[in-house]
Amino acid sequence: MLSKVYSASIQGIDAFPVTIETFGEKGAMFSIVGMPDTAVKESQQRMVSAVNHSGVTFPHRRTIINLAPADVKKEGAAFDLPMALGVLSAHQIIPSEHLADYMIMGELSLDGSVLPVKGALPMAIKARELGFKRLIVPEANVTEAAVVNKIEVFGVKNLAEAIALVSGVSDLQPTVIDTRGIFASQASVFDMDFSEVKGQEIVKRAFEVACAGGHNILMIGSPGAGKSMMAKRLPTILPPLSLGEALETTKIHSVAGKLRRGSMLMTQRPFRTPHHTVSPVAMVGGGTNPMPGEISLAHNGVLFLDEFPEFPRQVLEVLRQPIEDRTITVARAKYTVNYPASFMLVASMNPCPCGYYGHPTKHCTCLPGAVSKYMNRISGPLLDRIDLQIEIQPVPFDDIANTVPAESSKAIRERVVKARVIQQERFKGEKGIYSNAQMNTRLLRKYAWPDKEGLDKLKDRMERLSMSARAFDRILRVARTIADLENSQALPSPADSGYSMALSAAVNAPILSRHIAEAIGYRNLDRSDYGTAF
Repeated sequence: MLSKVYSASIQGIDAFPVTIETFGEKGAMFSIVGMPDTAVKESQQRMVSAVNHSGVTFPHRRTIINLAPADVKKEGAAFDLPMALGVLSAHQIIPSEHLADYMIMGELSLDGSVLPVKGALPMAIKARELGFKRLIVPEANVTEAAVVNKIEVFGVKNLAEAIALVSGVSDLQPTVIDTRGIFASQASVFDMDFSEVKGQEIVKRAFEVACAGGHNILMIGSPGAGKSMMAKRLPTILPPLSLGEALETTKIHSVAGKLRRGSMLMTQRPFRTPHHTVSPVAMVGGGTNPMPGEISLAHNGVLFLDEFPEFPRQVLEVLRQPIEDRTITVARAKYTVNYPASFMLVASMNPCPCGYYGHPTKHCTCLPGAVSKYMNRISGPLLDRIDLQIEIQPVPFDDIANTVPAESSKAIRERVVKARVIQQERFKGEKGIYSNAQMNTRLLRKYAWPDKEGLDKLKDRMERLSMSARAFDRILRVARTIADLENSQALPSPADSGYSMALSAAVNAPILSRHIAEAIGYRNLDRSDYGTAF
């Protein structure tokens, strides 16, 4: 008898449907076709043991399993559960009339338990797109998959529960989750706050500008100046994730197997901190079984690279294209996958190998030329792609000993969100543009061109420091964000009658000389003294 069971597999961060066709008859052969990998081929032994431990005898008769489409490689153990049900149905041990209503996935343990799988969320989204009424997943994945509405999601502990469910004799109820309620309640819960950061007002202002416009930022300072401490608090002032962003971010982490067991949506922006020994493949993604890399795991969030020059040159250079295109294409001989990579790059570094070049009280012990060699580990084109380059000085004792809390992350975030509202209004007709950092040349001319005084100031600085055309664009983008932060303070409440007019005025507000001056001040590595030293 021929039976069909429906499942899914992952390609990139999206799922594609897989039909498991099982043919059973008299004989003794068992084979799996349809480009299965080693894990899929080994499933026979897991199925035999799991079925026999579930109160059913595994049929040792001729069985052929085809995984369609047959020209796409099938990977992983998520096909164990649907193949086991297909075998039992093909040999008429369980009824098959309800199987067409389900998409099924799960790895089987030898005792019949159903183990969690990667990619349950994108598989659930695909099941809904294809019109399936029900979805069976491992119990450990049920909360993750149940965030998808308009489909009944059942979490099963073992094969016996799955058999009862598809046979129509189970009282197992689908899992229902209030996605929006949970998302709203957890979106603003953080363990850290900028009120704990003493001093460093200039740096905190730079962080506010960076978050308001989605700009990349590099911090240069001696050890103990607070670079890592402030970077870790950056997600607390970034705008909250939208529900669409949360779903996309969760899909990536689900495919990579990075979601905690029993977790649902990611309600906060990711903060990834790879060590400087990371490989290029771990950074961009790929591998034998393609998986998202660190730059994709940081999608819609922050990629923090501490000790920036210590990263291998090859790893740093692979960042250049994703920073510009906000996506990464991993092309190998056997596959090509696209991963999203819209992240905010935050990097920190010492000014020299010993860490004390330019320190107000400690002497730099580096040999002549060592400082220049250290800085040259970062290429000019990569530095050009970092909008803000900030020098951090050690915190004075009086600031450290001050017991008065600094400005809270909540207050800073409110200003950032207002500035982002202006940008959303500005770019609402532009495809793929959501913040000032993403503006192309056309939009820069339209929205970020300064007044004559500001243009003269920018011309003078560029000629004296031989700045590149890319640095010119970066300064204009940052100046546009500074102007948005200033103009956002005059926005009334959205409920007020003059809100629309005020928002329209803020969208088209001019960039003034003071905005250009502040933006130029955030290009510390372009200063003449840095150029001489390095």
